[in-house]
Amino acid sequence: MMKLRAMRVRNPLVRECMAEFLGTFVLLLFGCAAAAQVKTSNETKGQFLSVNMAFSVGVMSAMYLTKGISGAHLNPAVTLSFCVLEKVSWSRLVPYCLSQLVGAFVASGVVYLVYYDAIMNFSGGVLTVYGRNETASIFATYPSDFLSLGRSFLDQVVGTSMLLLCILGLEEKRNTPAPSELVPVIVAGIVLGISMSMSANCGAAINPARDLGPRLFTLAAGWGTEVFTCYNYWFWVPLVAPLVGGIFGSFMYLFFIDWQLPDPDHHERISTSEKLAKEQPAATWEKGDELKVAHL
Repeated sequence: MMKLRAMRVRNPLVRECMAEFLGTFVLLLFGCAAAAQVKTSNETKGQFLSVNMAFSVGVMSAMYLTKGISGAHLNPAVTLSFCVLEKVSWSRLVPYCLSQLVGAFVASGVVYLVYYDAIMNFSGGVLTVYGRNETASIFATYPSDFLSLGRSFLDQVVGTSMLLLCILGLEEKRNTPAPSELVPVIVAGIVLGISMSMSANCGAAINPARDLGPRLFTLAAGWGTEVFTCYNYWFWVPLVAPLVGGIFGSFMYLFFIDWQLPDPDHHERISTSEKLAKEQPAATWEKGDELKVAHL
């Protein structure tokens, strides 16, 4: 056991980056594999909801795996927002984001290997972004044909802002904190809610690494530069908009919730007063009993 313990990485930042890599890898492996299964089977082995649920299970599993090491950001928008809120050091921003990006890229490669035969059979060996037999959307997100760049940008800003708004209060002791062991389940539920309600327009990436990592893989694996040039160079939207949305959602949380909650000292005084108030009747009752016994 001591020999195995010697394998422990001593540099904290390296350990955290390893966790972010693995967590994002697990998240994308679940999600993209589900997308491949649904797409290549013509929805006979799963439907749109299957992909949403698989990504949510991926979030939950990744958080249980890595939360104790890095906090399980799994998303550059989350890391950036936490840096802005001073929950994480700015020195972690670039290493975390690169680790998440590489994790997403490698997961896409594994999904491609696992589903290679199915992808080739479905596409007829032609890897393309457009058409009925396109397979690029197994990996990265793409907009609906009718969607404008401006509206798709808004879509991603709103989706990511809801993600940050809803997760920031989960461990707030002045409000209604979630049990620590249930936080991954609740975050998975939030992701599922967002993907079920806001993924019709352009896939609800809400995560730059989740989109850019697979997009880079498809560029290298044979889909070509079209994965970046298609839909009027749409690729930058799921890269930039989630970062904006994450910061916007964080400030929504600060303005509407965090700054309106009682100060920690005030909250502690209230809790102490309530505790004394609950104990006081019992003390009076005990005193009354003693007097009654004495009288008798």
